[in-house]
Amino acid sequence: MERDSQLELYGLVADQLKEAHSRVRALQVPEGVRMALTRKLLVITAAAKHDLADAARRLERLMASLDEAGEGRFPEDT
Repeated sequence: MERDSQLELYGLVADQLKEAHSRVRALQVPEGVRMALTRKLLVITAAAKHDLADAARRLERLMASLDEAGEGRFPEDT
């Protein structure tokens, strides 16, 4: 049963990563901001191989940052 929930989480994170990559490419932001967001995505992708739950939390925070960047507000830590 636990394996099924782990597989479900992998699928969810994979779908969210795919969406996040698309959103970063589509953002109309300065190149430095895009590069920082891309680096964060790469770190989250690598983390997913070792700690899926942590990667899911990081990805959720990044998606919130993407929402802010899409509204013209750039997170300070980006």
